[in-house]
Amino acid sequence: MQKRPLFYVVFSAVLFGISTPLSKLLIRDISPVGLAGLLYLGAFLGLTVYSIGKKVFGKKNDAQDPPLNKRDIGWLAGAIIAGGILAPICLLLGLSKISGYSASLLLNLEGVATAMIAVLIFKENAGRIIWLALASMTLAGVLLSWQPGQGRFALSGSLLILASIICWGIDNNLTRNISDKNPIQIAKIKGIVAGSFSILLALALRMKVPVDMTLFWGLLLGALSYGLSLVLYIKALGGLGAFRAGAFFSFAPFIGALASLLILRESVGWVLIPGTIFMILGVVLVINEKHEHHHRHEKSTHTHAHEHSDGHHGHEHAGDIREPHSHEHTHEETRHIHGHWPDSHHRHSH
Repeated sequence: MQKRPLFYVVFSAVLFGISTPLSKLLIRDISPVGLAGLLYLGAFLGLTVYSIGKKVFGKKNDAQDPPLNKRDIGWLAGAIIAGGILAPICLLLGLSKISGYSASLLLNLEGVATAMIAVLIFKENAGRIIWLALASMTLAGVLLSWQPGQGRFALSGSLLILASIICWGIDNNLTRNISDKNPIQIAKIKGIVAGSFSILLALALRMKVPVDMTLFWGLLLGALSYGLSLVLYIKALGGLGAFRAGAFFSFAPFIGALASLLILRESVGWVLIPGTIFMILGVVLVINEKHEHHHRHEKSTHTHAHEHSDGHHGHEHAGDIREPHSHEHTHEETRHIHGHWPDSHHRHSH
């Protein structure tokens, strides 16, 4: 296995993981709505710098994902509202009420929330492992809501974190419908639209948005933890695949929890220890879920970056080709059996 993709995904997880405790530091001086706007504007600025650098220094024959078109506007708009506006505002409001340690670990529920929305709304299949993982993580969420210093459960903060997770779960399911399009373009549009909206909302409601170093640190955190983290994750996908990259990235919340202990110097009460154990158990169950059965791929024609070694792109080319590459191609109807996840090639009914 190549080491570079592994470095990309680990560094991506670290950057995203530390965003929770650092955001908790920043909301002392800025409103959660204003900080949500800065994080996404920072992501836009960071991705813009990356795009410019790629045009200047990148290889001329790199595979390019196709750009968005008019048919994608509805999916993108829904993703921006759910994941770019509502989710970060709920997260930061919740973060102001519970510890960074608990909030970081609760973010592990995003994967399960995404799966549950896919099952309940988009009619995908979920095996017993997913339901067991949900039960384990739900119990962990209850335990992580305990505030040892106050001797009570911080339900309001945990419910706000849960709301943010559900919104990101909706975002993930909507974005999946345009997942074969240019991810940097999607993220830049989400960053500029969501960031501008949240900042304007904070100013309209006369919320605290100081024009000092807090603004700079908010933009920098967004550029690194939301922008650069996404770029590194996308680069890791090419070498590790979606499943392995997602498995490694699932450690981001645990990195955030550890960073909370070091940066915020938060204490961990005894009840949070079993909560952490149940959360780890849930993550392990999700990572080890196996799904395999006889299924049919309908004939389809589309354009996206791909490799011929993935088992779904066996078409022929004239002359030598580079991997990965992008062009319009047709998938003939196929019937076979292999282990798979509900990715862009496996959205069939059960």
